[in-house]
Amino acid sequence: MEHQDEAQIRAALTEGRTALGIELGSTNIKASLIGPDQAPLASGSHAWENEFVDRVWTYSLDAVWAGVQAAVAAVLADAEQRHGVRPATVGAIGVSAMMHGYLALDEGGELLVPFRTWRNTSTGPAAAELTEALAFNVPLRWSVAHLYQAVLDDEPHVPQIRFLTTLAGYVHWRLTGEKVLGVGDASGMFPIDPVTGDYDAGMLATVDGLLSSHGADVRLADVLPGVLPAGGDAGTLSEEGAALLDPSGTLRAGVPLCPPEGDAGTGMVATNAVAPRTGNVSAGTSIFAMVVLERALERVHHEIDVVTTPAGDPVAMVHCNNGASELGAWAGLLGELAAALGHPAEPAEVFGALLRSALEGEADGGGLLAYNYLSGEPITGLEEGRPLFVRTPGSRLTLANFARTQVLGVFATLSLGMRVLAEEGVAVDSMFAHGGLFRTAGVAQRLLAAATGAPVAVGTTAGEGGAWGIAVLAAYRRAVADGSAGERDLATWLAEEVFADVTLVVVEPDADDVTGYAAYLERYTAGLAIERAAVEAVH
Repeated sequence: MEHQDEAQIRAALTEGRTALGIELGSTNIKASLIGPDQAPLASGSHAWENEFVDRVWTYSLDAVWAGVQAAVAAVLADAEQRHGVRPATVGAIGVSAMMHGYLALDEGGELLVPFRTWRNTSTGPAAAELTEALAFNVPLRWSVAHLYQAVLDDEPHVPQIRFLTTLAGYVHWRLTGEKVLGVGDASGMFPIDPVTGDYDAGMLATVDGLLSSHGADVRLADVLPGVLPAGGDAGTLSEEGAALLDPSGTLRAGVPLCPPEGDAGTGMVATNAVAPRTGNVSAGTSIFAMVVLERALERVHHEIDVVTTPAGDPVAMVHCNNGASELGAWAGLLGELAAALGHPAEPAEVFGALLRSALEGEADGGGLLAYNYLSGEPITGLEEGRPLFVRTPGSRLTLANFARTQVLGVFATLSLGMRVLAEEGVAVDSMFAHGGLFRTAGVAQRLLAAATGAPVAVGTTAGEGGAWGIAVLAAYRRAVADGSAGERDLATWLAEEVFADVTLVVVEPDADDVTGYAAYLERYTAGLAIERAAVEAVH
């Protein structure tokens, strides 16, 4: 990415030679505005939190739109403050969001039940039946599992379903009127046939039969969104959509949108990990690894989702419901202590200091254990979670050991899933890491290399995140539409137009770290009995 001078930036903003990406993450809604060279020009964000209502993790649709509007207002204001131009239009728009979940709408487009996010783990019977019937792992959080569970539970709203989509698909539909999804996001709703790039027709028929056997008059092909690859025509911003994005009326309608994608897909784009033998790890509220496959897996594994890149190539996904939230909570507590001692510090400063101290800890964490399970964790068979910090009388409780243990705890469940891929002989040349956890140079990156046993790369784009990733996909859509992409597929276009000049810092696994992590993981696995007992005892 070659940065342009200020006059060129102002001209690009005025003429709309830009792309706007909006990503609805689990704790923030972010917007990124990029220029013709794909370099960020402005950003905006809005904090939000899921709610646990009637034992369901959810977000209200009012919160969705309030957050989207706040993030868009912030990015437009940031562009004006930085460059003296408040954009009235952009060249392309992309929307991404947390994958999976359940947004069921009726004939009039009204939500039938509160949005059920990926975090809900109440779909066990449905996921198990579907996995057996399809000989394909259907995780608890997938949209089809939520639908089938609603049928098994005889929920009264099922006969009224006319459209079932993800959060990104819902926002995109409201902006354009198009009921479509990018193939990567669609692959977290229902299995994709790698040959056709669409939902697997045989599996659709099988699930339709299961639904019918339970008296449900729902045909999946009629209610699921259409599937599009990266660069596909996903419609344009309508007048109603423009008013939803920007109630001030600054943004004009008619802007093309790229296919809406999931956060896994934008993570792959943001780390240039869309080609076979590449992988990436994204760490936020959840943590997941994506490895682009050279061949199909030989067996079905409950730890592994098979999804796709935004271009439709098969990907093995190890998804853990619990990521860095508990680590962040401890950093917040230590920040309160610092303030009580008369030394207040910014949250990012406290978080960075805590992370850096992890490098001074013993390789195995000094005998300490940390479980970051704020919610259930399917990989370890837990329907609910209880965050725990555990130590024995003989363990060594120091700040460095505590910090290291918390970081190792973020990666532990992930590495259990990665073991399965290693046993399948899946080759990974390098793992690219992104997310806030990796902004503190060298800490999480080094410990992740120990946890995965693979080199871990962090690039100068790693901190940009999914909003930048979906903005890049929007730029690719524009390049396809105007012909400048030529015959280049997504991987080639990214390599030549986006990442040609990006600097990577690569950390190889350290032998002592690897040995210490292995000892920690053995203790962690044995200690899962404590976590299960806590779930049973504390309600």
